Amino acid sequence: MVSAILFVVLFGTIAIGMPIAWALGVASVAGLLKMGTLPLTVLAQKLFSGVDSFPMMAIPFFILAGDLMAKGGLSTMLFEFGNILVGWIRGGLGLASVVASMIFGGISGSAIADCCALAPIEVPLMEKAGYGKEFATGLVCGAACIGAIIPPSIPMVLYAVATNVSIGGMFAAGMMPGIIIGLSLMALVYYYAVKRNYPRRTEKLPWPVLVKKTVQAVPAVLMPVIILGGILFGVFTPTEAACVSVVYAFILSIFFYKDVKWKELPRMLANTGMISAVVLILASTSNIFGYIVTMERVGPYLITLFKGLNKFWFLLAVNLLLLWIGTFMDNAPPILILGPILAPLAVSLGIEPLHFGTIFIVNMVIGLITPPLGQVLFVAVPITRLKFEVVARATFPFLVVEILVLFLITYVPITVMWLPRLLGYAR
Repeated sequence: MVSAILFVVLFGTIAIGMPIAWALGVASVAGLLKMGTLPLTVLAQKLFSGVDSFPMMAIPFFILAGDLMAKGGLSTMLFEFGNILVGWIRGGLGLASVVASMIFGGISGSAIADCCALAPIEVPLMEKAGYGKEFATGLVCGAACIGAIIPPSIPMVLYAVATNVSIGGMFAAGMMPGIIIGLSLMALVYYYAVKRNYPRRTEKLPWPVLVKKTVQAVPAVLMPVIILGGILFGVFTPTEAACVSVVYAFILSIFFYKDVKWKELPRMLANTGMISAVVLILASTSNIFGYIVTMERVGPYLITLFKGLNKFWFLLAVNLLLLWIGTFMDNAPPILILGPILAPLAVSLGIEPLHFGTIFIVNMVIGLITPPLGQVLFVAVPITRLKFEVVARATFPFLVVEILVLFLITYVPITVMWLPRLLGYAR
């Protein structure tokens, strides 16, 4: 009965427009009152313990670093660098868009930040080159998902904290899937480019220009290398890496690229504080919600529900469940609520924790371009001035490709586990 009240209140409050973070808190209070066996002081204790985590401190630092690096001409610079690498191929501007998203993903850790930074630059350029505004918008939305998969990834930090797995291990596990998604999107772009005769760069860039643009891009490209290399090789912890990323981004943005002015820093700090507050409130309320779910033995019930399923059917069921949840919910609540419940079930079936965590995160990221919620789609609408349904339809081919890659990494574990095993995060 308590579980029923918990979920009825949760979905009821969400339905009337209450933010999910507060809806989780209200549902938790209702559940505690119905239980009647626990003092309400448990509420305060669990709210505090939900954010009393040293690794959780990495989130605001990664947000601030991404904001610093996204300001000014960095997005244009990365796109131009991508065009140098692949612009000579048919559909080069589209391919360069994916390359830029892969590099930018190693800086921001956020699909929404990726779309916000790159869409205003890439969509007009591709439209001018004859790609069509709808195709360009769909491509940018699809490629933006790479930002939350290639490390550093904010959703992966949340998952690692919620399920008590290694953040460095999750970062290592996300590297290959992010690259595979990027290459798959590039293959789709090339297919459309050949079919529709999209242009490629025919003029030869002078060597001084090539050298100049490469030198400008190298410091930004090195940022994810420094962060990930430091984490993966044990130079610093993920939280320390987040601090290093802020210092590095600050030096580049203020003194090297000079795109950020001192007077803009207070706004960036305030923006980081607001976004971090939302994440931390969500972590607090989901912690008490998860505690009540545990007390009500929802986990054992799910074990009974999945009982008899082998590894293949369990992963299929989880993928379908998470893809469905992603259509109407942001990625953080499912990570914080369902992650701690489903992860032990996966381990009991012999699935590697890092493998399952990567599957979970890729599902949630795909939800960012899946209607009707699709937050990345909503971000692209005001930037491109297209209707939501037009953006959703244009993104659909790229959504299909990412779902196919999801099932590839689900049933071919080596695509996820090769790098973690190489670096000693898994056997």
